[in-house]
Amino acid sequence: MESNSDPIIVRHRELETYANAALRLGRVMMECGASVSVVHAGMRMVVQGFGVDDVSMRSGYASLEMTLHVGGTTITRMLQVGRLGVNHRLDQAVRQLAVRASKGGMAVDEVDAELARLVRDTPRHPAWVVAVAVGIACASFGRLLGIDWLAFGPVLVAGCIGQYVRHQLLHRGVNVFIVAGVIAFLSATLGGIGAMLLRSSSVNLAMMASILLLVPGVPSTNAQTDIMDGYPTMGSARAVWVLMIMIFAAVGVWFAEALLGLRS
Repeated sequence: MESNSDPIIVRHRELETYANAALRLGRVMMECGASVSVVHAGMRMVVQGFGVDDVSMRSGYASLEMTLHVGGTTITRMLQVGRLGVNHRLDQAVRQLAVRASKGGMAVDEVDAELARLVRDTPRHPAWVVAVAVGIACASFGRLLGIDWLAFGPVLVAGCIGQYVRHQLLHRGVNVFIVAGVIAFLSATLGGIGAMLLRSSSVNLAMMASILLLVPGVPSTNAQTDIMDGYPTMGSARAVWVLMIMIFAAVGVWFAEALLGLRS
């Protein structure tokens, strides 16, 4: 009972709840594809809404760390971050929550409950809708790259199938780099076979267009943004991730070309 009445211990426990709430919000933002500066801003808003102004933060590729200091009490907490993806709708919703929390008046439990609700209830497009959209995008960009109309359909189908299979594999916890290689091989093979059967004159381009779904646009942009914003460690980690994705994708296409006899 004496420890519970110690004002230092009580304040320490309060800071721990503040830090954990901010870290959970930052984790969701990072997993949704936000840059480090945006994640840090959101976390800072939350703890400032709780009345803490002295804040230090550090971001790694797979972790977030926060140190809070009030009076003579300091606490540091770290939270693991899951697979980084892209979810702009949830990202924007969590940013709005951070803004509301920064105005004060929200308890820790309220912030946690609202964050959990957003993660649970924010609508997502069905996997098949995303797959069709990705297939159309691959085929459309393929036209910009120079594929003929005979290859348009095969690229669209290959992109749809590749995206759907990628979605299933990632949700089963398969390594993201292995997934990139497998999907590059699958999509390039399907696009190449379809283009060959339809006697397209742009088989090689069709194979390349079929794997455009693997181009890591958001991570590439975030890598540059993080470096320019003064977070070179995180930016470099993202850049290495992008490089690895492209290497595995290139290997997948190489095997597809070898299978179809397009390599000398």
